[in-house]
Amino acid sequence: MRTLRRFALGVPPVALMSTLIVFLMTYLATANPAAQKLGDTATPADIARLNAEWGLDRGFFAQYGTWLWHALHGDLGVSYFSDVPVAESIGERLPVDLSIAVVAVVVGVLAGFAFGILAAVRRDGIVDRAVTAVSSVLVTIPEFWLAIMAIVVFSVTLRWLPSGGYVPLTQDPVAWLEHMLLPGVTLGLTVAASVARQLRTSLVAALEEDYIVGARVRGLSPRRVLFVHVLRNAAAPAVATVGLAVPVLLGGAVIAESIFGLPGLGQLALNGATSHDIPVIQGVLITTVAIVLVSNLAVDAVIARLRP
Repeated sequence: MRTLRRFALGVPPVALMSTLIVFLMTYLATANPAAQKLGDTATPADIARLNAEWGLDRGFFAQYGTWLWHALHGDLGVSYFSDVPVAESIGERLPVDLSIAVVAVVVGVLAGFAFGILAAVRRDGIVDRAVTAVSSVLVTIPEFWLAIMAIVVFSVTLRWLPSGGYVPLTQDPVAWLEHMLLPGVTLGLTVAASVARQLRTSLVAALEEDYIVGARVRGLSPRRVLFVHVLRNAAAPAVATVGLAVPVLLGGAVIAESIFGLPGLGQLALNGATSHDIPVIQGVLITTVAIVLVSNLAVDAVIARLRP
């Protein structure tokens, strides 16, 4: 109930404000998409006619109200240049970004929790120092460098995995995983480093609490103390770190798409920005905002479940 209450009070205002900001950004852009589509030979009358056809000659709130009403009904408009519905283009490309994000989150959570627990249990030892050092390095290394190195090692040298391309999950799950491993792991390593550092800090603090000492005095096994009592109380900050990493993953997916040749939302947004295709830019940004809001809601639900 608490999560639903937070959703009702927090998500709609944030979503509405996000749509307003996104629309304002595209409204204030100085480029004229009508002039760009018609070319240098277009007359001012032709440009004005096309602007009126697209509704760009109206005021800000008139344009925003019409766009928001259609967006709430699933209509994100039509591309100015390809004449393809924006929702259709996003629906074709969204699975690519979701695939990368899912693999990255799975890698980040599994590796981050494993090494964070290991570092906390072996705190102040060689393992703890090694995990801390590697995590610090991974956080600072750019994703594009990791992606290039992954291609060189696993695709060019070892020839274990393909260097690019995309196969839908429904078509061939094995091929899908082979194509998603390199971009997913590349982005997931940064998430794993952040999660491991946060979890290690939380676990070390929790292990010194009085209730843990009492559990040990009562004769509970170290495994039960760690995984039943300590981890549940200390995992919330690490889970929040995963939620904060989602926008970073979406931004990194744009880089991954370029390096691995993936037809995702990043390339769609880049093409839309290059051609000043306003409906495409608005659609991609709003979709990204929706993904972030949904992921934050899921993280809040998990954290609420973890609270003792």
